[in-house]
Amino acid sequence: MKTTFTVALTAAMALSVAACGNSNDNSKNNAAASTAPDSTNSGTATNTTKSDKKVTITFQNIYPDPTTPSYKMVHELKDQYEKEHPNVKIELDTLNTDQQKVKLKTQAASKEVPDITIVNPAAQMKPFVDAGLFAPLNDMLDQNGLKDTYQSGLLDYYSFNGNVYALPDGNNIEVVYYNKDLFAKAGIAKTPTTFEEMLKDVKILKDKGITPLAIGEKDSWTGSFLFMNILLRTNGGPGFLQDVMDGKKTFEDPAFVEAVDAFQQLVQAGAFPDGATSIDANAGGNIFKSGKAAMWVIGSWETGAVDASSVAGKVGAFQFPTVNGKGDPNQFMLAPGSAFAISANSEHLQETKDFLNFFASNLPKKQFELKNAVGLGQKVDGDLKAAGYSDLAITIAGLFNQVKGGDLSFDNTMNPATSQVHLSSIQNLFVQKMDSAAVAKEHQTAFEANK
Repeated sequence: MKTTFTVALTAAMALSVAACGNSNDNSKNNAAASTAPDSTNSGTATNTTKSDKKVTITFQNIYPDPTTPSYKMVHELKDQYEKEHPNVKIELDTLNTDQQKVKLKTQAASKEVPDITIVNPAAQMKPFVDAGLFAPLNDMLDQNGLKDTYQSGLLDYYSFNGNVYALPDGNNIEVVYYNKDLFAKAGIAKTPTTFEEMLKDVKILKDKGITPLAIGEKDSWTGSFLFMNILLRTNGGPGFLQDVMDGKKTFEDPAFVEAVDAFQQLVQAGAFPDGATSIDANAGGNIFKSGKAAMWVIGSWETGAVDASSVAGKVGAFQFPTVNGKGDPNQFMLAPGSAFAISANSEHLQETKDFLNFFASNLPKKQFELKNAVGLGQKVDGDLKAAGYSDLAITIAGLFNQVKGGDLSFDNTMNPATSQVHLSSIQNLFVQKMDSAAVAKEHQTAFEANK
């Protein structure tokens, strides 16, 4: 099965919320993983500086789970670099996503950003760039052909005023993973194509003592990401947040109120684990990966982790369904990945750029070896099936081919202050039922206060 899923995804991203920069590269890029992977530069990077001085580089990252391919990727590339550069030590500061976001804000306030840190694209990283905390990476990207390994247009989401400030680890869509065995145990013969069918399945699963939907809402982005799928449907397509920013709509628009209503139906139906707001994202994912939940609405970046878990071979994936007859299942929530940025105040700026060049150059090959190349942001041509990828990975690659546009997440689109109100507001819906019109008004008030 020859896959070309990133062509569709890159085009879809161009149809979503406007990127921070512009790209004139309209070339088509095939992406997947090959039996003999061949990214533009998948070999060892040639460093621009040679020195015997002892250097320690702090690498803040969000891959805490040792059972996942991404964790193994970081550790194996770190070990390889240290072996080839005995004067360099890479010190890992490993956190979960929300912990890292909080820690980085604290570090940024005191201008003590680690040598390499993790940022999200667009609106989330803009305050750090505006504060001069990140180093431009244009010179490093021009070495060894590294820039050409990235999918066309992807780096725009990490660019401001002609400079690239971070290198993404992936390019993903949000899907619904489901456990085939648990569906069969509950007597559910097919995956839901409408929200009404999904609610019926939730009730059936709940009655069978099966958690319908895994989530870890202590990390509040998880609930928001799921909610945005619903809004994408009730709005009849992408662009709601952009319309709000452009003054064409407000959060009190019927599409937003309808989305809050539908989301609350899921909560009230008991779709989520008890105490969801006390479970972090990793633990929430493990509820699904340990076979205790029937569905998991999350980004395609989890494909490799699912295949490395105890439910490997038992999992399929499908598009988020229509809501009240609205929306196109082939429009997805799009997730240009978290990205690696370098501190502008690094004491070892050149050495850090050398390491990140090596890391990013070798990431496609390493992720391929670990069966984790689906959703990669860098180009790798090839045949997944011949390379031994799972049926799930091939299914996900097929969904990429069907992408017909989509939206970015709330916190990658809105300014941080408005986003925080949104994240807290959605999180609160897991705890108590609210008037949906009041929730919409709360959003609009925050938006107007933080323009």
